[in-house]
Amino acid sequence: MNLALVAAGLGAATWLVARLRDVRVRVASGERPAVSVVVPARNEATALPRVLGALQRQHDPPFEVIVVDDDSDDDTAAVARAHGCRVVRASPPTGWLGKPWACHTGAAAARGTHLLFLDADTWLAPTAIGALLDEHSACGGLLSVQPYHETRAAYEELSAYPNAVAVMASGAFAAIRPAPAAFGPCLLTTAADYRRVGGHAAVADEVVEDLRLSRRYDACGLPVTCLAGGDVVHYRMYPGGWRTLVDGWTKNLAAGATAASPWAVAGTVLWVGAHAAVAWATAAAVLRWVLRSGGPPVLELAAWTAVAAHLAWLLRRVGSFRIWTAIAFPVPLAAFVALFARSAAWRITRRAVPWRGRPVRVGRQAR
Repeated sequence: MNLALVAAGLGAATWLVARLRDVRVRVASGERPAVSVVVPARNEATALPRVLGALQRQHDPPFEVIVVDDDSDDDTAAVARAHGCRVVRASPPTGWLGKPWACHTGAAAARGTHLLFLDADTWLAPTAIGALLDEHSACGGLLSVQPYHETRAAYEELSAYPNAVAVMASGAFAAIRPAPAAFGPCLLTTAADYRRVGGHAAVADEVVEDLRLSRRYDACGLPVTCLAGGDVVHYRMYPGGWRTLVDGWTKNLAAGATAASPWAVAGTVLWVGAHAAVAWATAAAVLRWVLRSGGPPVLELAAWTAVAAHLAWLLRRVGSFRIWTAIAFPVPLAAFVALFARSAAWRITRRAVPWRGRPVRVGRQAR
């Protein structure tokens, strides 16, 4: 076993999350700015009650909540109206993907000085809007939060590596020279800065519109800050079954890899490679021991323990993944490799992934 590879992989991962920090809740006083919350929603009637209910319980209530009904064929609009929200209908025109168009439409209808974009599967603690405003007042520009990933069903544990990889490969939390990056489920900006960078119109046809939007802020000289959701911002990504998990990551993985910072991707690949090397070497050593053609796999099991412990530490920073997911890491690792291969193949062949009843072509070229 190449112990240098293992050490380098774990070291690279630690370096890439060195600045990973949760949203902080402060005790603040004074008048708050008017926040327009924009929730893009396509067939989200089941998810909306949680996010909208959480918005109603905020200690610092938003100025308005706008639910953009993205051509839904369920009760999305009715659920939003029942919670007292403004509902805006949106159907993406040619040249736009659904989510950028929904965000653009919601922002155009907003009347607040600040815009908070929230995915429908995201929910907030009662202190969240106040905490986000405090964080934004300290940094300015674009504030992005990677929500704490809540998992329930066993199949959701297969998101462990994709989630960790998304955090690391973004480069947003690296120890030195963080890269401009953003996480689409939770974005906060002033309306003035949003218009200055061109808003979602500048990323109209991007699958990874969040990352591209962060590059627009950076190009315009505006800061981009990423935080982890911690106890403040949560989401549950794919509650609809394993098929939605497969399609969701197929849509995002390869597109994110091609758009992410190359040095962060290299470090992440090194980390994944170290995990694969340990899994393979340990399996081979155990087999030799069982067949009495080798000694006890002490070194390999020690490396397995180190990798599992490091993975458990990282996964607890980003979500509620179970400890057995880290202990049996080759299982979610194999799922990640398969998901990434599928995503890359579909991107190369420019196939369309069915997503919420609408085809999304993952091979769309970024601008």
